Amino acid sequence: MKNEEYLKKLENVIKQMLQPLKDIPFNLVIEAMTGKKVLPFDFKNQEHEKLLALLKNAALNAGKEINKLGILRSRPNEVGNDIENYVRKALNSLGLKADISIGLRGNKKATGYPDILFWYNNIPYYLECNTYNIENIATTQRSFYFSPSDEFKVIYDTIHFMLSFEIYIAGEKEGKHIYKSKSYKILSLESLSVDLKYEFNSDNQRLYSGNDGAIILAEGKIKKD
Repeated sequence: MKNEEYLKKLENVIKQMLQPLKDIPFNLVIEAMTGKKVLPFDFKNQEHEKLLALLKNAALNAGKEINKLGILRSRPNEVGNDIENYVRKALNSLGLKADISIGLRGNKKATGYPDILFWYNNIPYYLECNTYNIENIATTQRSFYFSPSDEFKVIYDTIHFMLSFEIYIAGEKEGKHIYKSKSYKILSLESLSVDLKYEFNSDNQRLYSGNDGAIILAEGKIKKD
């Protein structure tokens, strides 16, 4: 009986864990994870206004470069990886010293939030690159993700920007879509709300070793033609 009660309690605990957390303030999540503050954009601050003007120019320049040849990809969610390079070049052309964001150990990490660290008047800023389709911009489709990491790339108190491009299919080539951009949006993320959804995961060792994991029922070699 005690064993049944224990299993029931354990089952209830797991069910509670699986309930997603909703509308968590992004700035509080970042501060809890890193100890760094997400600072607000201030429209009354002249330096912020000057920086925004530069970001607008960078967005326009990056968009023009993207549209010269287009981005060749099979799926729209792959386009953001290419856009980051255009944005970084556009920022650097305006003297904003943009590079891949670095972690606490000083290592550059191409993956993970945020994409870009750039500098304006010796002050660091973060910029995430994103894309959207005008047809689903008002839907609840998830389009922004970040996960905890041993070397999370937020190491400064600063403003967190997002530069997002509206993309569309402009043609086909080599069996892939040619993506171009129609417009852009520059966002400040301090007041963004985010959700947390738990997941269970495993690894190759537990899946395929046959020890303390999945049970291998059969395996064999496949002859080449």
